Amino acid sequence: MNEYEFTLRFDVSRLTAKLEDCVEILAAHGCADATIGIGVPGRIGLIFSREAGSAEDAVLSALRDVSTALPTAILVEATPDLVGITEVAEIVGKSRQNMRKLLLECGTGSPLPVHEGSSSIWHLAPVLTWLRDEKRYSIEQGLLDLATTNMQINAASSRIDISPRVQEDVELYLEI
Repeated sequence: MNEYEFTLRFDVSRLTAKLEDCVEILAAHGCADATIGIGVPGRIGLIFSREAGSAEDAVLSALRDVSTALPTAILVEATPDLVGITEVAEIVGKSRQNMRKLLLECGTGSPLPVHEGSSSIWHLAPVLTWLRDEKRYSIEQGLLDLATTNMQINAASSRIDISPRVQEDVELYLEI
C-alpha cells in the first residue's frame, strides 16, 4: 500500500445540508482521511491522504466516498493536474527560471501547454514524463501515477457536455 495525497474540489451549491454538516457526513462515509475546506460559497475542497494499492484506486475510492456522502456534489477538479511553471518548479525542486527555460524555450519536444498566455498552463503528467524521459529528472512514480489519474478523471468529467457528433469528429481528426 502507498499513500497518495491529492485534492478533490466539488460544486455543492445544490446541497440541502449546511456545509458545516457536510464535514460530519463525509467523515461518516469514508472521508476521515481528508482535510475539508468550506471557505468558498457553494464549493468544498477535500485534501486527501489516502492509502491504496494504486493512485487510481485512491482517487476513485475517494470519488465514490464523496458521491455516496453528497450525491448532488459535482466534481470541479482533481489535483494535481493543471499546473503553471511555478507549480512544476516546486514539484520537481528546481527554480522557476529553470522550468521556464525548459518549458518555454526548449522548442520542439517539450509538452504543449493546455493554455498559452501570460500564464501558461500544462497537464502535470506529460510534463513529468518529459522531464523524466528527456531531461533525466528523478520523478517519483507515485506522483506521476497520481497526475496521470487526475488528468484522466478531469478529462472524463469534462466530457459530459460534449455532443456525440463533436466527440466523433474530434476523435476522427485526432485518429483516436
